[in-house]
Amino acid sequence: MKIKSFVAKQHIIQKMIKRVGFALLLLFAGIFSAIAQPFSKTVSSPNNDVQATLMLNEKGEASYKVRYKGKEVVGASRLGLQLRGHNLSTGLKRVGDGSSTEKENWKPVWGEVAEISNHYKGLQLHLISSDGLRFSIVFRAYNDGVGFRYEFPKQENDTQIVIQDEWTEFQMTADHTAWWAPCDWDSNEHTYTQSKLSAIDATKHLTDIEPFVQHITNVHAVQTPVTMQAENGYCMSIAEAALVDYGAMHLELDRATRRFKTFVIPTADSTVKSINQLPFVSPWRAILLSPDAAGILSNRLILNLNEPCKIKGDLSWIKPQKYVGIWWELHVGKSDWHYRDKNGKPTGRHGANTENVKRYIDFAAKNGFAGVLVEGWFEGWEDWFNVMRPEIFEFAKPYPDFDMAELSRYAKEKGVKIIIHNETGSAVLSYERQMDTAYDYYLKNGFNAIKTGYVGFIQPKGEWHDGQWMINHYNEVLRRTAEKKIMVCAHEPVRPSGLHRTWPNFMASEAARGMEFNAWSKGNDPSHELTLIFTRLLGGPMDYTPGIFQVELNQFDKAKKDRVRTTVAKQLALYVTLYSPLQMAADLPENYEKRPDVFQFIRDVPTDWSDTKILNAAVGDFVTIARRQKGADDWFIGSMTDETPRKFKVKLDFLQSGKTYEATIYEDGKGAHYLDNPYPVSIRKIKVRKGDRLNINLVAGGGCAVSVKAI
Repeated sequence: MKIKSFVAKQHIIQKMIKRVGFALLLLFAGIFSAIAQPFSKTVSSPNNDVQATLMLNEKGEASYKVRYKGKEVVGASRLGLQLRGHNLSTGLKRVGDGSSTEKENWKPVWGEVAEISNHYKGLQLHLISSDGLRFSIVFRAYNDGVGFRYEFPKQENDTQIVIQDEWTEFQMTADHTAWWAPCDWDSNEHTYTQSKLSAIDATKHLTDIEPFVQHITNVHAVQTPVTMQAENGYCMSIAEAALVDYGAMHLELDRATRRFKTFVIPTADSTVKSINQLPFVSPWRAILLSPDAAGILSNRLILNLNEPCKIKGDLSWIKPQKYVGIWWELHVGKSDWHYRDKNGKPTGRHGANTENVKRYIDFAAKNGFAGVLVEGWFEGWEDWFNVMRPEIFEFAKPYPDFDMAELSRYAKEKGVKIIIHNETGSAVLSYERQMDTAYDYYLKNGFNAIKTGYVGFIQPKGEWHDGQWMINHYNEVLRRTAEKKIMVCAHEPVRPSGLHRTWPNFMASEAARGMEFNAWSKGNDPSHELTLIFTRLLGGPMDYTPGIFQVELNQFDKAKKDRVRTTVAKQLALYVTLYSPLQMAADLPENYEKRPDVFQFIRDVPTDWSDTKILNAAVGDFVTIARRQKGADDWFIGSMTDETPRKFKVKLDFLQSGKTYEATIYEDGKGAHYLDNPYPVSIRKIKVRKGDRLNINLVAGGGCAVSVKAI
């Protein structure tokens, strides 16, 4: 009986196992069936103005779309990557999804405002490829835009990924007006064009680019940020944030469909965009949104998508400042970078000599400037384009007429620091070998700011200014200078992507067509600066080097026809409108000494702000900006226009109630014109209070600068 009972029990148990197993099988089959089904989920911004919808269709293809204030602004757009050995654009399966939210206020070390709100709602879609690679697509919806990126955790069978293409697309919903610069693997120093999306064509730029920076890869491709405006006035900019360990994002346009596809600048191996160790996160793709042009200038999305400051401890060594220097005189022909001629003999025209540097130090000290930039002070300038030399420049070996020890002593006595120029000639490996030795040498002499330069084709041959290899170099410079408490201003780098939040020693960069082009080319039209602030400057401050008073550049060569297309009053306005914590008074000291009353505004204007108000704006046409000095109740206003004269009445409703202020107005004088008569500046003083209206009159190519100081 016991045996029969045992057998009966076993039979019952087996039946139960079969039933449970069958139920579990049905359960798992249902789960996997659900995973294979189309998926769609929407995340809305905290104020519900922005909705981003993330989708996966029955073929396992991921896409997204974006709505803004009830209108679709980005239509269904493809997502995905092509990896070596893995296709992440089709056959994907969802293994989960999640949501997140963030609401914080953070204080930048320096900036346009004292505090920034980082408030978003997030959505994550967790995916697995047909061959088992796991990754996620992560979206954040802010009140003023959307950010998204690809995230790869550690894998069981892979330690790195090789990215061969990025399929990310941006489907525009109309033929918007766009302000764009052409895609170039090696240079950002292009003019901008305003056109419809359907008319984007970079071939017209080829005649306006110096031969050594020409590398147009696609006549319908553009740099980012690219800014657009719809017929109903709303503005959008497509950009990237937190560019680390990856090539820079450009955009290829299908003009017939108005669809942008991401084009990542490749490595020296043209079939590879990046090689990344796992875990890895891509840079953020950012879509900035605003009901008008002014809102684009107030947008902090790119900064919010970057990581918080990585520099630990005391940050008081990071100092926003104004500077002068031996730079413009080299461009206009007063002196030279190199010390010797081709026969090895001193030319007598070397600008970075001890006495000349002392003259600039005296001028800086007298006028309250913290720094003096010196270019051409170290060995190598005579032969800097000779790529056959293993070491082009020697970054700790001054020319014979540059007495570093004496200048260190003299600068300290005057309370001024030299900003050390490090032109690499794009011999990057040579620079990396010398960085630590050079940086220690500068610190030993009391100087903690450098200006890097990357003119020419990248050595080793085959890499590009905007490729992954150079992106890693730029970031390594920021890391190593931060360790040594050195500030950085980068010239000829990739366009910034908000990394100054993470590395606040990254004070500014050029990464666009700056003032220097006026000295030896067709120059920059009056609309150029008015386009830069809505495009290139969205990613970070620009060392544009304003403040040119002698705008006709024949001071040392009467045959020279080059000129700056501006009025002098507009040069003053640039200190407020083109934001940078590092601002140069770029002209020669003697040109400022001739006009001390006008120069007073440059002496007064600060470089760090607690608040910023955009009073009016139109992309490429005009802008008026008011900024409040950090630590004071003084405001500074800058207004500028393109070739069209304009008149504004701006309301001073940002002033403190109950206070009286003295406004000193520097405006275009009688008969001023950026071509015919650029020099007249009228200066007047008035008393103002909160709510008063200020009349601003701008001539063609002109500007207006105002200091508003509490009495």
